[in-house]
Amino acid sequence: KRYVTPSQLIIFTLFALFLAVFVLCPRRRKAIAAIALALFWLLSAGWLTAPLLASVQRDAAHYGPPHFGENPVIVLLGAGTRYDEHGVLVPKPAALLRIATAASLYGQCKRQAKRCRVIVSGGNPQRHSAAEADNYAPYLLRAHVASADLVLENASRTTYENARQVARILRSERYDSLMLVTSAYHMPRALMDFRRFALAPEPVACDLRVAERGVLPRWSNLVSANLAMHELIGMIQFYVYRALGWF
Repeated sequence: KRYVTPSQLIIFTLFALFLAVFVLCPRRRKAIAAIALALFWLLSAGWLTAPLLASVQRDAAHYGPPHFGENPVIVLLGAGTRYDEHGVLVPKPAALLRIATAASLYGQCKRQAKRCRVIVSGGNPQRHSAAEADNYAPYLLRAHVASADLVLENASRTTYENARQVARILRSERYDSLMLVTSAYHMPRALMDFRRFALAPEPVACDLRVAERGVLPRWSNLVSANLAMHELIGMIQFYVYRALGWF
C-alpha cells in the first residue's frame, strides 16, 4: 500500500483550492486561472521555491563542526523508506544521505572519544513491512557502526515523537555531547521539537536542497517547494499546539 505523505499533498491541495474557486466564481475565472498558472510556474521554475528553501535552510551555513565529549550520542532521524524495482524495502535517497552522514560522524567520534552511540529514530508512518530504524540498521552496520553502539527507536511517526522518544532513551543514558543528523530543510523544526524536551543537540545537516531557477518548469523544484512548505506549516503547527497546550 502506497502512503502519501503530508508534503506530497500540499501542491495537490493548492491545485484543488484553485479548482474549487474557479468553479464557484465563474465571473472571475480568467483572473483565477492566471493567478494559478503564475503561482505554479513560479514554484516549478524555481523563482518562488528558492526563497521558500532559504526560509528553512537559512541557518545551515552557520552550523559549526561537531564537538565530541567523552560520551557522545548521535541521533539520526528517519526520512522514509520505499520499495525498489525488485520489491525490496530500502531507505529513500534523503535517508541514505542521513545514514552516510551519521556513519561518517560516528567514524570521527570513535577516533576522539572512548565511547560513541548512534540512536536511529524512525517508526513506520508509511505502513511498510519494517520501521525506518530497523531498515536503516544494516546500512549503518555495513558502514562500520558497531552493533553495540547502535540504539533503534522504531515507534515514532513524527518529528515531535522522534524528540519525545529520544528524550526517554536519554533519561537512562550517560552522555556529555549530543548531535542531531537530519536534512538541512528539516533541521529548524527538528531542533524546535528537541528543545521542547529540554534537549539541545548540535545540528549536523545534510541534503542541502537548491532550487534550479529558469524558464522551464522542473519537477525537482515542486518537490523542494513541497518540502519547504511542509516544514513551514509544521513550525506554525508547533507554535499553535504549544499555545493550546497540546505540545
